[in-house]
Parts: sequence; structure tokens; C-alpha cells
Amino acid sequence: MTFGQKITLARKDKNWTQAELGDAIGTSRDIVGKYERDEIKPSIEVAAKIADVLDCSLDYLVRGITSQINMATTSPDLIQYMIRLGNLLPVHKDHVIAVIDAFEAKEKIQSKK
Repeated sequence: MTFGQKITLARKDKNWTQAELGDAIGTSRDIVGKYERDEIKPSIEVAAKIADVLDCSLDYLVRGITSQINMATTSPDLIQYMIRLGNLLPVHKDHVIAVIDAFEAKEKIQSKK
């Protein structure tokens, strides 16, 4: 997913128009549209403003992290587990993720009954 696609997705998650995002970051709807179409890239300062107003991380917008985490509303315990998971060897991360996927699949099956 591109930088512009991530902005679009995060903006739509907030039910904002391009004009509303533009107002929030001090620019126009036209410029926001260019960001979303990947025609231009904002400065790092503007990208940080975009991340702040859309309640996502700059990492999510720039580096390709596929999930958004609102650190303000995520429990401290969960954040600590995520940090610990990030420090594991890749093979061990894969095992943890497989266990989570198994529990998620089980819940989906049970919810259909």
C-alpha cells in the first residue's frame, strides 16, 4: 500500500473529507488529493501533522507497517507484549502469530454456531 493510499484509508476511517483533512493540517483539499494520489509527498513536518490528526503513526504512513495502533487507547499491557514480540527471533514471532491466528479462527467458527 502506498503512502497516499494509507492517508486515504486513515482519512476515510475518520469519515473526513479531503477538505476536512486539509483544514486540520493547514493546507487545501487539492493538496490532500495530490498526496492521496501519490503525485507529491509532504514534508516530514506535514507528514507528522497528518499522522497526528488521523490518529496513526508516522511509521504506518511511511514505512509500510500494515496495522494502525492508537497508543493513547491501547492498554499498556498490550503495548508491552507488542514490544516483547518485536524483540523475538523471527521464527518465534511466527509461532506466536500462528497461535493468535488459531484463536482467531476458533472464535470465527464459534460465532457462526
